[in-house]
Amino acid sequence: MDHLVSPSLLAADFGHLENEVRMINKSEADWLHLDIMDGVFVPNISFGFPVIKVVKKVSSKPLDVHLMIIDPDRYLSRFCDAGANNLTVQYEACIHLNRTVTEIRNLEMKAGVAINPHTPVSLLKNVLPYLDTVLIMTVNPGFGGQLFIMESYNKIAELRKMIDEGGYNVLIEVDGGIDTTNAARLIQTGANVLVAGNSVFSSTDPEGTIRRLKRLI
Repeated sequence: MDHLVSPSLLAADFGHLENEVRMINKSEADWLHLDIMDGVFVPNISFGFPVIKVVKKVSSKPLDVHLMIIDPDRYLSRFCDAGANNLTVQYEACIHLNRTVTEIRNLEMKAGVAINPHTPVSLLKNVLPYLDTVLIMTVNPGFGGQLFIMESYNKIAELRKMIDEGGYNVLIEVDGGIDTTNAARLIQTGANVLVAGNSVFSSTDPEGTIRRLKRLI
């Protein structure tokens, strides 16, 4: 399967949000990534349901929504109603993870689990059969523009082995410090989905950057 590119809206110019989303529509991007932060689980606040609903109306790409919030179970159906196609929760924020991802699938969304840099992938062994995506955070979550954590390559390789040996149909998504300098190695190591924020939206040619990430050129 060809790898996917999911530009992160957190790095966009919110003064021209509709234009930014329309640019993504025209690009070779596969998904549009939305980071939802509550100021509690991570030390930052991003945006909520009103913004998601507006983006959904404009976007022709599936919305890839990542919840960096505590007690996400309270809001699963609301994120579905707002337009999320893929819904990813943080492993560290879920007390009953199997129940949470099962409910996401029951709501007819793709279910994902994200893990922070300090969380070992081995903890996901028993939940992999219930997932569509695992998101490996390659920076500490909360802010864009951070440097990629090199240990992430080992985590990706370990998770790739777990998925392949188990015969699971699970995508490995990576987020944090992703750009054209490390994209090829990430895919070679086993990643399937590249989330890119600053490298896309701070580029003088965002569509060209997405094209390079997609084609690894």
